[in-house]
Amino acid sequence: MSRLWMEWKEEVIAQYQAQKEMADAALGKVDDALFFAHLREDGDEHTNSLAILVKHISGNFISRWTDFLTTDGEKATRQRPHEFLHEESDNRTQIMQRWEEGWRILFATLAALQEEDFAKTVYIRGEAHSVVKAILRNLLHATHHIGQMDLLADALGK
Repeated sequence: MSRLWMEWKEEVIAQYQAQKEMADAALGKVDDALFFAHLREDGDEHTNSLAILVKHISGNFISRWTDFLTTDGEKATRQRPHEFLHEESDNRTQIMQRWEEGWRILFATLAALQEEDFAKTVYIRGEAHSVVKAILRNLLHATHHIGQMDLLADALGK
C-alpha cells in the first residue's frame, strides 16, 4: 500500500478510535436508568436517549460494514425503525453487546482494506459511493451522534 493511502487509512481508523473512546467515556458517566432516559421528561420523539443512540449507531455500523465492498450498506436484515424505539426487551447489556459488535466489524473491515479497494464503488441504499466517500459519510454520521451522546451524558449526569 502506498504511503499516502496507508496514512489516510491509519488516520481514519484513529479518528474512529477517538470517537469510540469519547462515546465509551460518555456512557460510563450514566447508570442504567439514565442510559434509557430522555433529556425531556415528556418523552418528545425528537429527543433520543443514550440507549437509542447506541442502538442506532450499532445498527448502522453492522449494516454498513458487513460485506462493505460487496453488498449494499443498507442490509435487508437491518430494522432501522426499531433502533429508535425503546422496546420492552431492551436492556443495557444486550444493547452494549451489539455496540461492541458494530465497532468490531467496523475496525476489522477498515483494517482489511487494501489500496486497490479504494478505487471501488460501494452502494448505500442503492446510491453509488466511492469507498472514500462511504467511509467519510459514515465517520461524519457517527461523529454527529457521538457528539450528541457526549452532551446528553453530561446533561443527564447533572
